[in-house]
This record gives sequence, structure tokens and C-alpha cells, in this order.
Amino acid sequence: MRAYVVKEWKHPSELALVHNAPEPATGPEDVLVDVHSAGLNFFDILQAQGKYQVKPPFPFTLGAEFAGKIASNSQIPKGCPFKSGDRVFGSAQGAFADRIAVRWNSIIPLPDNLTFDQGAGLFITWPTSYEALVGRAELKPGETILVNAAAGGVGIAAVQLAKVLGARVIAAAGSQSKLDICKQYAGADYTVDYTTPDWQKQVLKITEGRGVDVVYDPVGRIKDSLKCIAFKGRALVIGFAAGRIENLPLNLVLLKNISIMGLHWGLYAHKEPSRLLVVWKELLSLLSSGKVKPIVYSTVYPLAHAMEGLGALERRETWGKVVVRVRDDEDAKAMAKL
Repeated sequence: MRAYVVKEWKHPSELALVHNAPEPATGPEDVLVDVHSAGLNFFDILQAQGKYQVKPPFPFTLGAEFAGKIASNSQIPKGCPFKSGDRVFGSAQGAFADRIAVRWNSIIPLPDNLTFDQGAGLFITWPTSYEALVGRAELKPGETILVNAAAGGVGIAAVQLAKVLGARVIAAAGSQSKLDICKQYAGADYTVDYTTPDWQKQVLKITEGRGVDVVYDPVGRIKDSLKCIAFKGRALVIGFAAGRIENLPLNLVLLKNISIMGLHWGLYAHKEPSRLLVVWKELLSLLSSGKVKPIVYSTVYPLAHAMEGLGALERRETWGKVVVRVRDDEDAKAMAKL
């Protein structure tokens, strides 16, 4: 079996694909999944170096998000609704490999209208954005939202979801090409390059001086964004992909009557598991209807070049969801013929 096996902390660029890795061991509640596509995440880069909060014991296989089929030789635990050949997606340690062992109650059927490439980036990205906008910020129709890093994986999902929720979306990114992606693929109403001086003035002009009701930030630009947030606005802290944890001026929190709130979707499985069912029911309905659509980066990397994909992600060269194709996606070929 092929896999990216981590035996010591090192940068992903130093990892080589192992061609004789052992098959994943399955527990009594696990199924074996043939991985067709895997999603790349910024935390994969950190985990390989020992800089992420999840530190599996050595040796371990890198990668988390995946889409594939229940393997023909998989055991089917009692009560498991899946059978061999079922199309599923999910997240577990070891996605950058030919096969992965995962608890059967941690995977979800892949909607028929989505390819494995699209499904590979669903499990973490989409519920993160949905719960941030709906469960935390309670975004309402007619409100205005600023989405930072809007061309990235969670950002481009947030733009689409905010539009479906009836909000006016200002997409912010660091280049014109990425801003074009936000309009072309996600339907952003306005775009702003946040690398330009005083970019917040553009946001204030768009909002006629009022500012935005909600800020969605996965990179660490909350402090800058508070200059263009509205009275009683809500700022969502999603992550720190830029690599720096901010120190916020709490005087602005007081003077503008704003709320700073975080969203760590991974905690819900332990802290509020009932919410998972609600979020996924809503999301799967939206995805199956075609009202929202996973956006995959133009370059889909083969497994042998997965670390190149992580490098491009680290250098901020990508947009949408960066995906590794482990097996040929027969579903994608079939859909292309339609």
C-alpha cells in the first residue's frame, strides 16, 4: 500500500511516498475505505512538523479528509448501514494513502451529484463555515459580511453559504486573480484586495460608511477588519492560517459594541454531538440541490505529488479546495460525458 508515513517531525517537502506501507489496522467499529481523493489542509503542514495540537504516535500516515468507497474486503460492523462499494466521505488520520480505517459512524454518504474530488474537501471545510455563519454569527438575510481569504477552502464555502442565506458578500483576498475566483465561482457581490493600503475604506464605501455586520476570518486579520465592522457587529475567528495569533484592541470591542466569537468545529463531536446531525442535514440538502458547490483547485495532484500540493497551499498559491487524486475518479469521467 502507498502512504505518506511520518516517522519523525519534518517539513512535508521532506516526506517521500512509501510504496510498501502496512495496511491500516481496523478496530471493531471501523470500516476500511479505498481512498479515491484526499483533501489538503493547512493543518497537515503543521502536523508533519509536530506543530499541530494532534500529535499521533510515530509512525503515522499524514492526511485527514478523504472521499472513496467502502473496500470490498472491509468488515461491516453490526449496525453499520454501509456496504462494500458505497461512496462515502469523512475524516480520519491517514488519508494520504491507498486505504484508510475509519469508524463507520464518522463517515457520510457522498451525494450522487458530487465527484470524489469534490467530496474530499467536504468534511471539515463546509460544516466549519456553515456553523460559523448560522450557529455562531446567526447571519441574517440582508446583512453584509466580509469574508477574509475568500478564495481559500473555508472562505469560498463561506461566500457561497452566505449568499444562500441572503447576505450581501464582500470577498477579500490578496490578489486580483483570487478575487476573480470569488466572483466567478462563488458569486461574491463585491471584492476587496486586503494587501492594498487602507483597504478598509473600500469596505466602508461599499457599506455607505456603516461597516459590515459580520467578519469571517480564517487567517488572522480580525484586528485589521475591526476598522470596518459595524456597530454591534460580530467577528468570527476561524483560524490563523497566516501563522500569527493576533492581539486584539479590546477598546474597539467596547466602543463598537461588537462580539468576537470563535468556531472550532472539531469540538462539537465531544461538546455538542447533537448539533452535527442538524448541520449535516442542512448541508447535504444544499449540496444535493446544487444551491452550493464544492470548488476544487484547477490542479489536482496525483498521490505521488501530494507534498507539492501542500507546498502550493503553504505559499498561498491555491484557491478553492486543493485535492490529491489517489485513484482515477470514474464518476468524474462519467459526469464529463453528460
